[in-house]
Amino acid sequence: MFPSRTNDSNQEHKEAFMKQTLLNAKELSQRIKFSAAYINHTLKDNVFFEGVHYIKPFGGRKIFYIWEEVERELFKKQQRRLVVPMARGGVCHG
Repeated sequence: MFPSRTNDSNQEHKEAFMKQTLLNAKELSQRIKFSAAYINHTLKDNVFFEGVHYIKPFGGRKIFYIWEEVERELFKKQQRRLVVPMARGGVCHG
C-alpha cells in the first residue's frame, strides 16, 4: 500500500510548524524591547493576532508568540490605513 498525498502534505505542514520559534511574552520582550505587560495588553489583538502572531495551545491561557511572524510584522512596510473611530472607543479598519 502506498502512502497517500494527504499524509505527505500533512507531514510537510507539521515540519513547517515545528520550525517556528515560540516565545512567551517575557522572552519576546527581550527581543523587541517592549515590556511583557505592554505586549500582552496593548500589542496583542491590536497588532498581533491569534492564529497569525500567537497561539494558545490546547485552548488554555498560556500564550506563545511566533517569532517569525512577529519579526515579519515588525519589518513590514507601513501603509496608510483608513481608520474610522467608533462610538464606544473602538476603531473600524475600512
